[in-house]
Amino acid sequence: MSTIRTVEELRTVYKAPLERAVLKEMTGLDKHARAFLQRCPFVLIGSCAKGGRADVSPKGDQPGFVHALDDRTIAIPDRPGNNRLDTFENILSNPEVGLIFLIPGMNETLRINGKAEISTDAALLARFEYQRKLPISVMVVRTEEVYLHCAKAFLRSGLWDPSTFIERGSFPSFGAMMKDQIALEETAEELDRHLAERYKATLY
Repeated sequence: MSTIRTVEELRTVYKAPLERAVLKEMTGLDKHARAFLQRCPFVLIGSCAKGGRADVSPKGDQPGFVHALDDRTIAIPDRPGNNRLDTFENILSNPEVGLIFLIPGMNETLRINGKAEISTDAALLARFEYQRKLPISVMVVRTEEVYLHCAKAFLRSGLWDPSTFIERGSFPSFGAMMKDQIALEETAEELDRHLAERYKATLY
């Protein structure tokens, strides 16, 4: 066997999970999950289209930008982006989402799985007003699985260790990569300048 195709085959390769790894799973938010959200500035959102196409999208904002509406519901504001709407289109056909919340400098993460919907309720949008601007919409997630994830991935990767940070100049700029990937008339320098201008004008 070189390709694993069944759960039974999988479990011949891996040990059973520790009891605490199973017992830590909750259906709602406890005080620690709420405290994590209050300090969190970044979340990765995994979704899947009805036909099976998977997607992971990042969202970031000021710490605490994700609100706990109650013990079983969280809300995530959507600020201006590239308007591909991969996540939202997936949610419309398949509401199941998986979320990983990160706090810079903290090796543990918070994971939440549940069912999402997209809301433009005026009162809900108003809760997320920032710099006199409202989000375009709000993703509301009904939690089904909530648990803290251990630090191994971050310890192995040294993600928050400044000694692992690359010199940004050693990697092509975003504009240079876009220029290589798309037949655009603009130079890499022009693309980078235009992106910087858009960041300033459309961050919120």
